Amino acid sequence: MEKLMKNYKNNKEPLEFLLSKYKFDTNEIEKISTGQRYTAVLLKNGNIGVCANFGYKIDTEKNNYLNLDLKNFSHRIVLNAYFNALLNYSHSSKSDVDIFDTIDFEKYKKVIMLGFIKPVVKQFNEAGILITVFDFLKEDSVLTPISEQKKLLREADVVILTSTSIFNATFMDSINETKNICDIFMIGPSSIMTPELLEYKNIKMIFGATFEKFDDRVLKVIQEDGGTRRFLKFENKCVLQKEIDKSYNKRPNINEDLLTTPTP
Repeated sequence: MEKLMKNYKNNKEPLEFLLSKYKFDTNEIEKISTGQRYTAVLLKNGNIGVCANFGYKIDTEKNNYLNLDLKNFSHRIVLNAYFNALLNYSHSSKSDVDIFDTIDFEKYKKVIMLGFIKPVVKQFNEAGILITVFDFLKEDSVLTPISEQKKLLREADVVILTSTSIFNATFMDSINETKNICDIFMIGPSSIMTPELLEYKNIKMIFGATFEKFDDRVLKVIQEDGGTRRFLKFENKCVLQKEIDKSYNKRPNINEDLLTTPTP
């Protein structure tokens, strides 16, 4: 079996690995907020992390997470939001551009998206770039049947992977199906932006977000069942990029002029 993480002995899925390295300290949590679409964790230092929850019921009492169960999706959602708050502010670079501005997708032959992100698909359509989209929760005429996902993933040379794949435990199966030379870009406000995730197979860049510290507006939108479009105006777009890998025969098709320096 191919080793998924070059620098670590265990091929653990991301939440399990991050939990073993960074732990989960409820004493650092000021508040857990939730709605029908997202859950947010506010840390005592003001950092805010979010995770889409797909309607799962989330307990907002932090002491009920003293014994985390990684088989429980509600626990995984809170843990994802926690690491989002804990790590995103330290490791990412602020950027005012989105994935479509940053990556030259015209240079790829087969583009796959796992997790239907309508605004991004619209950008592909407007640019005349063919994209194959899979989503096991949504229904739309643009979606390709899930039964074809494994086969087409093996043919892809680029994959746009929703970061909700980490909490819903589809991440490892998705990256395992890709061939060795393939660029995977993770996307969405649920993204955990930490260099360890770039060590997983084919992950080249992570697009995510941070928020202003102690921004109650974000928590209010989430409690009112608001989604990405409503709190988009409060977020700072961020990106985490993989360094040059000499074992990889090409760089991702990145417009590096659009990227800025890491936040302190």
